[in-house]
Amino acid sequence: MRAFGSPGYLLSDARLEVRLVYTGFLVLALVGMATMALFQVKAIGPGPTQIAAYVRGGERDGAMTFPKTFRELIELTHFHAFVMGLVYLVMAHLVLATSAPEAVKRLVIVLAFAGLAGDLAGVWLVRYVSESFAYAQVLSWLAEWLGFSAFVYYPLKEMWFREGRVARATN
Repeated sequence: MRAFGSPGYLLSDARLEVRLVYTGFLVLALVGMATMALFQVKAIGPGPTQIAAYVRGGERDGAMTFPKTFRELIELTHFHAFVMGLVYLVMAHLVLATSAPEAVKRLVIVLAFAGLAGDLAGVWLVRYVSESFAYAQVLSWLAEWLGFSAFVYYPLKEMWFREGRVARATN
């Protein structure tokens, strides 16, 4: 972690073992993102109407569903805030250690955080304020997807498709 505090540290300069560890983490993060997508699309539904019915209760696929309880929302929020907070922290640091333009880094860090915060708050707003917040939930998911996709893309590109400083200096 000390390397991240060094000005100018780039993942392309990391030792092979370090790049393998980070790549493994990013592959696992991709698996997590894929299962999240399947859950969002298949279990909840990709549209605002399906999201509102999932959270507030109603009819889904010809079956009656119950609203999410306060306890269910607390458990969801507790788990996701801790786990996704850690994943966000690691992935944001990885993207900071790339040669991506500074504006891009800032944008994806803010976008991913806004998506996560909106995802956490969205279920509460849909459940207890208005089903109209399901539109914000969809936007939060899109922000999450764009931000986290960049969190994977830029570090992988940096580690495996860009020459490190040492290699450039010897050429």
